[in-house]
Amino acid sequence: MFDSLSNKLEGAFKVLKGHGKITEINVAETLKEVRRALLDADVNFKIAKEFTNTIKEKALGAKVLTSLQPSQLLIKIVKDELTKLMGSSAAGINLSSRPSVVLMSGLQGSGKTTFSGKLALHLKNKKQKNPLLVACDVYRPAAIDQLKVLGEQIGVSVYSDLEEKNPVNIAKAAIAEAKQKNNDVVIIDTAGRLAVDEVLMQEISDIHSAVIPDETLFVVDSMTGQDAVNTAKVFHHTLNFDGVILTKLDGDTRGGAALSIKAVVDKPIKFIGTGEKMEELDVFYPERMADRILGMGDVVSLVERAQEQFDQEQARKINKKIAKNQFGFDDFLSQIQQVKKMGNMKDLMGMIPGAGKMMGDVDIDDDSFKYIEAIIGSMTPKERSQPTILNHSRKNRIAKGSGRDINEVNQLIKQFNQMSKMMKMMQGGKGKQMMQMFQGLK
Repeated sequence: MFDSLSNKLEGAFKVLKGHGKITEINVAETLKEVRRALLDADVNFKIAKEFTNTIKEKALGAKVLTSLQPSQLLIKIVKDELTKLMGSSAAGINLSSRPSVVLMSGLQGSGKTTFSGKLALHLKNKKQKNPLLVACDVYRPAAIDQLKVLGEQIGVSVYSDLEEKNPVNIAKAAIAEAKQKNNDVVIIDTAGRLAVDEVLMQEISDIHSAVIPDETLFVVDSMTGQDAVNTAKVFHHTLNFDGVILTKLDGDTRGGAALSIKAVVDKPIKFIGTGEKMEELDVFYPERMADRILGMGDVVSLVERAQEQFDQEQARKINKKIAKNQFGFDDFLSQIQQVKKMGNMKDLMGMIPGAGKMMGDVDIDDDSFKYIEAIIGSMTPKERSQPTILNHSRKNRIAKGSGRDINEVNQLIKQFNQMSKMMKMMQGGKGKQMMQMFQGLK
């Protein structure tokens, strides 16, 4: 996420290294590189120029504290201005009515249908809502089928009417059904086109007028840069939408849409899609995103994700097993599965300060745990619960059964032993202090 922009900004700040103070000359050279980095990221030229002018004004007017180097001060100013550019603080979603109506808008291929499902799951799990998904794309049968599949996958009802060809009538009928069946949120997935056209805009305007949504969201593919911002202006002129959704942030994102869209339409980015899994939706926090763009990580989000997946009852059982030296491969596997639930592995690494830079262009495959699961699956229940009995012949049998090399089996056992020792240490005084410090970050 924003790797290229992060690297270029880091290079820009190096211009100030070794300087004792910020001057007109060195700040101009640095900000020239910052502006170039923003333009390369497909940020609107006018926004990039205003952004760097503001930073120059603040940098020259600021006093460098004795504890700060000029480059550190400039990074602080850039972080504050990036945060402001993206909206300053997280924006909530309005669900005050019953049922609350959320209207999804955007071009075809932006990820509207998938995001509708993700939002339904988010509201169901995090807000204890009972959502109803509505299929209002009457032109693309695949969109209706896709929404039904997603609804079944996440356990959310889907309203569709293959006989009715007027999306306004479908939306109104869905809201009436939601009232009868006690759904407190109605999420309307609308049709998209490959480009903005009069038919599309008239249709979504008619739906908007008919249902008067509590929340109108514009879904945009973050990989389209300035095109996304221009499309947002057209939709905003017609709908006056309430917020923006950025999808596909796990892809090759230059960052232009995230950095420009709030300034252009003056509407907040409310959610971001960070992967293909239905759980991979995050509330958008401008300050946390600014930290990540500047290579500072996002520890708070990482802790929040970990806490969401943290099963206290299971943790108590595992702690007892560790204390009695009974920690086995089944327990090891359950820990791995909890980590997998936290999301895309490369995204998680980007939340750890400095880790993204260390990883460079290394691609972390989400399937990298599969061989571990295969090896553990080839063990007998006794071998999983009593790892000390794993002798050479047992390891050979496990390697053959899992289709892996004996060296991989040995490596896994070594990792398991190291993890067991570390968890044993974590139960001591130092471990408790570390956990308290970690939780204090939230």
